[in-house]
Formats: sequence, C-alpha cells, structure tokens
Amino acid sequence: MVSVSVLCVALVASACGGGGAGGGDNSGPPQTGGTLRYGLSQAPTCADPAQAGTNQTIYLTRQVVDSLTDQDPKTGAIVPWLAQRWEVSPDATQFTFHLRPGVTFSDGTPVDAAAVRSTFDAITKTLGLVKAPLGASYLSGYTGTTVVDPLTARVSFSGPNAQFLQASSTPQLGILAAKTNAETVEQRCQGPVIGSGPFVYTDYQQDRSAKLKKRTGYTWSSPAFAHSGEAYLDGIDFTVVPESGVRTGSIASDQLDTISDALPQDAAQITGAGGSVLTTPNPGVPFGLQLNVTRGPLVDPAVRKALVPAINRQELVDTVLGPDFKPATGVLASKTPGYTKLSGVRFDASAAAAQLQAAGWVPGADGIRVKNGARLKFAVLYSAVFAGNQAVLELVQQQLKKVGVDLALDLTSNAEFTARQNSGDYDSIYGNVTRADGDILRSLFSVTQRNLSHSAAIPALEQAFAGELATVDTTKRNALLATAQQQLLDNGFYVPTIELSQAIGAGPKAHGVRFDASARLQFHDTWLSKN
Repeated sequence: MVSVSVLCVALVASACGGGGAGGGDNSGPPQTGGTLRYGLSQAPTCADPAQAGTNQTIYLTRQVVDSLTDQDPKTGAIVPWLAQRWEVSPDATQFTFHLRPGVTFSDGTPVDAAAVRSTFDAITKTLGLVKAPLGASYLSGYTGTTVVDPLTARVSFSGPNAQFLQASSTPQLGILAAKTNAETVEQRCQGPVIGSGPFVYTDYQQDRSAKLKKRTGYTWSSPAFAHSGEAYLDGIDFTVVPESGVRTGSIASDQLDTISDALPQDAAQITGAGGSVLTTPNPGVPFGLQLNVTRGPLVDPAVRKALVPAINRQELVDTVLGPDFKPATGVLASKTPGYTKLSGVRFDASAAAAQLQAAGWVPGADGIRVKNGARLKFAVLYSAVFAGNQAVLELVQQQLKKVGVDLALDLTSNAEFTARQNSGDYDSIYGNVTRADGDILRSLFSVTQRNLSHSAAIPALEQAFAGELATVDTTKRNALLATAQQQLLDNGFYVPTIELSQAIGAGPKAHGVRFDASARLQFHDTWLSKN
C-alpha cells in the first residue's frame, strides 16, 4: 500500500487554490445566527449531489454532503474529511478508507463503510453515466466496495484509477445515507437527500428555490475549512434571480446578502453599497465549443482545426467579461493540475482563412465559404448557465464570420441542453466543466466515457488516458496529460474560448464567503454581521 502522504504529493501537480472571503468589512470575530439570502443566476437542476452538474446547483448541494476527502484550496493537497486516513495499493486499483468514528447522517444513521458502499453502488448501478456523468466517470472500472469492518471501506477497480483519490473529494462522490441511495433517480432529484453536511434541506422546489438549515451537532468539518464545529449561519435561503441587474440591485437594497455571476458592470453598484465582488478562476476544462465530428462540415478535420486560430480570445475577455477573466490557452484551464499551455491556441485569422482555403472551402457570394455546394455552417447548442454565454458567443459568431464560417446560435433551456447533449443531437455544444484534476479530459473525450465529440478511438489519445490513470507519479502523469491535451487540439475536438472565473457579489453583512479547490462555494465558514 502507498501511504497517504506520498499519494497526496503525487496527485497534486500545482496549487489549485482559490479561497477568498469577505463581503464588506471582514474584521471582528465571526457571529452566529441569521439566514443568508442567496441569489442564484440560474435554477438548481437537482437536489442530488451525485447528479449535480451546474455551478448554481453545486453551490446548493455541496452544503448538505461531505466527502471522504477534501482538497485544500491553497495547496491542492488531498486532506482527510469523513476518512481520517487511507491507503492505496501500488497499482492504484484499491483504496482503503478508515472513517471517522461518531459521524452521522442527518437522519441519525451512521456514516460507515456500508454507506460508502451503497453510495458508490447507487452511482454506478442506479444513476450511471447519463444521470451522474461526472461521478460515474470517476468510478470507471468500479468493481465494488468491501466492508472490511464498520469503519473501514475498501473501494476496488478493475484497473488502475489514480485519479480516484482526488475524485473522492468532489460533491459528486459525496457520501449519502442508505435511504437516499435506495431511491429512484427522480426521487433523489426532487429531494431532500440525506447527507452528513453542515446544512440540511428544509425545502426544495425543483428549478425554483431551496432552503437549508444548520445541522445541529456538526463536529467533523474538513481541515480545509476555517473553523471546526457547527456552521455559523442558522440557514441559507436560495432564490433564483436570472436578471443580473435585479440581483445587483437586491444587494444594494439589502434584499439579498450574496449573489452569483456578478458581472463587471455590476461591481460599482455592489461596492458602492459597501459590499465586494469575490473572484477565483475555475480549474478544469475552459469554456469552449466541443465539436461533433460526425455532422456537417465538422466532419472535415481541416475545418475543425481552423476554428481555433479564428477566435480572438483576448477580445472576448476585454469586450464582454473584464479583467477577472482570462483567455483560454489550452484545453485545460491554467489553474488545473496537469495544465499545458498549447502554442496552437492563438489568434491568427489569416492562418485560419488559409487553412480553410487549402482544404477547398472557398468564399461564396455572401462571404461564407462553400465546398461541393455545401455552406460552411454549423450550430452551437448552449444554455444560459453562465450569464456571459450569449454575449461571448455572439462575438465568436462575428469573429468566425470574418473567416467565412456561419455559426448559428442555438439557445435552449438547461433541461433541453442536457437532453440533447445526452442524445447527441447537436453540431457543437458550448460549455465548461470544473474539476481540480486533469483527468476531467478523460471524462469528456475518451471513447470509454462520454465522448461528446462522437469520435472513433484515437490510439495516442486513449493510451495517454490509460497511462495517466495508471500512475501516481506527478511527472509521468503530467507528461501523459500533456500528450492528451495536444492530441485533442491536433484532432480538432475542442475549440477553447475563455477561462471561467466565479464572481460572487457579497453584501456588507456577508463575511467568510469562501471558495473550495474547485471554485465552488462552501458556507460552513460564512457569517452575517448584525448591523
């Protein structure tokens, strides 16, 4: 077995931290009590952490579920949480977790090895890749969990799975009570799910709102939190406020304490009211177009690869988003362990036009290129899950038109976006995926996982994915991830645009609003001043 300290170092390639606290004057000792009023920019899609995918949903579900481990937002190190220690087999096929004694779910049942088994069994057998795409991909090759004794769980895989330790820190693999794990997919989504987190559900209205209250007697916080013991807040009320200006005005008028997606134009009003805008960059896959290589002109690899230099990413940031955001420089965000800056991700409209011309796509009468009678046109499927998506894509549309590409914007609801993504009914999809580990690429692009590009197997790419799963050596793993990133670019599977940053507006009464290692919020340390 590999010791916990050795593996922690091996799996962390760089600092993944964010942290952040604040809202107004953050001086003075934290005060207990009060209900935080939080304005979500989009509706939560599911009460179940295992099925949660959007940031707005995870802001909610993270508060009710604890994980076996946590990831320190400052160092990226994997630290204990529900598991006080663990061992990993030399081939990374078995992970043995020794659980804290005395921890309970909110229904009073123990957090034990049987709960670990039922949680992971439910993700793989009941939910699967369609309903729990991230969690199920993290458990790829899962063969079962052995209850060694009530507080010892051995999780086994059919092959090496070096990414699993970091995955065990995510909310998607948070440990849930047996009652929740026995429910149907739909029942889990409607809630309330039963976790061991510092908050519990008191009300959940699908797509509309949610209410949480403090878990009395909570004493098993992660060492990555700022304090131990119960949460400071009595509760959290989440409401959906889609309009950015309304969210900002609600901070200024003291109707909300914190809000999601505080856009650059909102900052002056928030700070003028005595609040602040808290930001941190997201690790994982940056925003970009994932291309379906089986449809229309995107079948042509020359077209796919020409799209990358056609986009002026700095203009996207400067025009739409502001200085808290970065242009993407690869198929991983720069904060992600294993990130490689790719020289091919650059703006060169002349080179893009030349590549298209050389591939036989010539300008038509209206400037849009044609080949064999077909126009160079494709659609991008997207939702408003991030407030800046439409403005960014409208500018991308203008940039591509300059090199003769007609991009059609296909805005849908979150539900339709998910359904069409799962069915493959799209030319391309626009989005990002957050995770503080480079293995997120395997989840999206491997033919054994979601394969949203619908490509045939690329041997060099699949070998890189298999290799990074098989080693806990940081240098070797990063080299394999670098190969995977270059292969994704060379095959024209992904067109990166911008790196997402979380921008949270905090009013003058809200303090200790903190980001975890994956740039999601944890409210255990948040408190409200009384004046």
